[in-house]
Amino acid sequence: MIRAEHIVKNFGDQEVLKGITFTFEAGKTNLVIGKSGSGKTVLLKILVGLFKPTSGSVWYDDVDLVTANKDTLRKLRMKVGMLFQGNALFDSMTIEENIRFPLDMFTTQTLKEKTDRVNYCLERVSLSGINKKFPSEISGGMQKRVGIARAIVLNPRYLFCDEPNSGLDPQTSITIDELIQDITRDNNITTVINTHDMNSVMEIGENICLLDKGLLAWEGSKDEVLQDQNETLHDFIFASPFLQKLIESSK
Repeated sequence: MIRAEHIVKNFGDQEVLKGITFTFEAGKTNLVIGKSGSGKTVLLKILVGLFKPTSGSVWYDDVDLVTANKDTLRKLRMKVGMLFQGNALFDSMTIEENIRFPLDMFTTQTLKEKTDRVNYCLERVSLSGINKKFPSEISGGMQKRVGIARAIVLNPRYLFCDEPNSGLDPQTSITIDELIQDITRDNNITTVINTHDMNSVMEIGENICLLDKGLLAWEGSKDEVLQDQNETLHDFIFASPFLQKLIESSK
């Protein structure tokens, strides 16, 4: 579980986040949604420790990320996996080397132990046997799955995904959503997904946080999205042709 409490973030005179409090639950896909400029990217960066909040706290179970010392932070970061929007794979490394990279950096495992873990993670994302290929030799969807494999190679308790479906076709996006949800449930991970993809919201939005102009405008689940009368939520929904069609068909 991760809990953001009264998060405020200022950049000079600009207040980007205005007192966000929200609980990201373990074993669920927690989605942060909102229009461009709503503050969702800044919130994600605060949650992973890339930005310090102007005020407020971020609790990883019983550890406050904001006030933790360097040793505590180092131990905590070994429990965190990150799926970047652009995959962030190393072009000069093979798929196996890319996935193994966190193990090389943070563990003292033998090469065989690392290879076994890499193979397990590749199997988990349905990519067994591509160890020796390079990122340029596989599709964008496969690269995204390699990114997921690398994100879970350290067996994290917390997983962050920044726009995981960016640049993917609809069918591949569904595959990535289902994979992230399965991994989250199977391992009881606290997963936080920053997205503007309404397909993802309606497919895997188990715990949703909607930001608007730096404020928490709405919270709920995918089952409540179409029923709630929140005006800001409706404005966000009606910006999506997918949701407009879904709403019309449900009438």
